[in-house]
This record gives sequence, C-alpha cells and structure tokens, in this order.
Amino acid sequence: MGETDSFFSNKSAKIFVAGHRGLVGSAIVRKLQSLGFNNIVVRTHSELDLTRQSDVESFFATEKPQYVILAAAKVGGIHANNTYPADFITTNLQIQTNVIHYSYHHGVKKILFLGSSCIYPKFAPQPIPENALLSGPLEPTNEWYAVAKIAGIKMCQAFRIQYGFDAISAMPTNLYGPNDNFHPENSHVLPALMQRFHKSKVEGAKEVVVWGSGSPLREFLHVDDLADAVVFLMGNYSGLEHMNVGSGKEVTIKELAELVKEVVGFEGELVWDTSKPDGTPRKLMDSSKLASLGWSSKISLKDGLIDTYKWYLENVEQ
Repeated sequence: MGETDSFFSNKSAKIFVAGHRGLVGSAIVRKLQSLGFNNIVVRTHSELDLTRQSDVESFFATEKPQYVILAAAKVGGIHANNTYPADFITTNLQIQTNVIHYSYHHGVKKILFLGSSCIYPKFAPQPIPENALLSGPLEPTNEWYAVAKIAGIKMCQAFRIQYGFDAISAMPTNLYGPNDNFHPENSHVLPALMQRFHKSKVEGAKEVVVWGSGSPLREFLHVDDLADAVVFLMGNYSGLEHMNVGSGKEVTIKELAELVKEVVGFEGELVWDTSKPDGTPRKLMDSSKLASLGWSSKISLKDGLIDTYKWYLENVEQ
C-alpha cells in the first residue's frame, strides 16, 4: 500500500469535496474535519457550476487541489428519472467528465468518484458482487442516472489505464442520515417513512398505511459510515475495480417500518396495503472486497435512526 498511505500523513493537503451540501458530501466534510484535515475546499452551485467546462477548468487551474472526492450529482426518485431523463443523463455526465478530466490535467494526486447501487443489472445475483456490472439490462426506471454513473466508473478506469491516474470509484448501498431529502413526493423509503410517522404522531392519527406486504429485503448504511469508508479508501485502495460499500445487513421493509415507528414514538397502528406493489424482493450489495481490506460499518440501524430523527426534528420540523 506504501504510496497511498500519504493521504493520512498530510492533514493540510488541499481536498476538494464536490457536492458538500448533499447527504454524502456533508458527511464526508464532517469526517475529514473530525480527523483534523484543515484545508477542505468547497464551492456552492452558485459559486461553481460543475456542468460548465470552462468554469471547472479555471477552478482547478487556480485552486490546484491535491485530492478530490466527487459526491456531486443530480439525484431523484423514479418519478423524477422518468420525467427528466435528459437532465439526469446530461447533468451527471457533464459533472463527472469535467471534474475527472481537469483533476488529472491539473495534477490531482487521487480522486474518488461516488456512484450508487443502481448501476447494477435489474436481475443481478444477490448479494451483488462488483463483477455483476454490465452483465445484464438495467432497471428501466433509473437507467439514465445509472448509465451516467457507469460511465464515471469507466472514465476513472480509463484514466488509470492510459495515464496511471489514481482514480477510484465507490458504490454505496441505500444511504440515510442527516441532510437526507425529506421531501414528501420524492424522498426514499426511509425518510418518507420517518416523515409520515412523525406527521401522524403530531396529528394524533390512529393508523399509518404503508404500501406493499413489507416483505422485501433492503440494506441501509448510515451516511457517516459511508464517509468513514470513503476516507478509508482514499488511504488504502488504489485498484482498477470499483468498490461496493454496504453494511451487509438486511432488514425487511416491515422491520424497518416497525423500527422507525418506535424511534419516532408513533403509538397508532401500522397497516399494510397489500394491493400495492412491493418492488424488488431483495437488493443487497456484496461488500466482502472492502471487508477484506479491513473496513466494516459501525453504526447500527437503530442508533442511526435515532440520530437521523434527532436531526430531522432540529432541521426539517422547523
């Protein structure tokens, strides 16, 4: 590992975290700060539009960061992906192409590109290993986003092969935590449940109806665990293949709903509307490759939910 250890040795190295206001980027900034890194560079969208090639080029020419963590992306649920496919593919391709390209051309030592588990085929084997990539058709509802993310992985690999550029990629499982999106229409299952139970508790509702049977299995990772893994990979991994990052722990949607209900303190009934679809029965990442390097998640789902609900009450409820 020799050459990669230098990431931890220089706490004043300039690190550009792209997307620092999002769920993932904000957690990475918190993690770096807690480890004593004191030269973290961030830009809001109004200060630097990552889709604009000339702006990104001049940013890198001027700032010359030594390390880059690319957590900026256009994200959204199924509805958004179906409604704005051109936006999803174009914006994400532009952001990652500009950032990876100019990172290399302006002497960045190492870049980490973040994707998502939706890069894998719809019917990938379970748990999903890294080599399932491009082994079958994608889930049609978010293929525009997925294709962009796959291109990002391949771009990192191409720059490593052609130029020896230390570009790595990490693909996290379902994430949750502070700064999550609690928007009622387009949030993911966990924040959506938390929002609904909270609202029902406040209104004194007798029951909460949840879609499906509650039987599908899902894997969740607290975003602070992901941030820990990202920093770990910056210091310990320089391979060609992308790396899965998951908790390795599955819960049924029913177990998740019961846990959120308990954390929120909703006293009413939980009713399952089995006339509604369940979605994929199981979606688990195989994170054994990362585990073999010595990393594993540390935040239990219950502790993570307590932490997230506390953040929700302090920030969203206001």
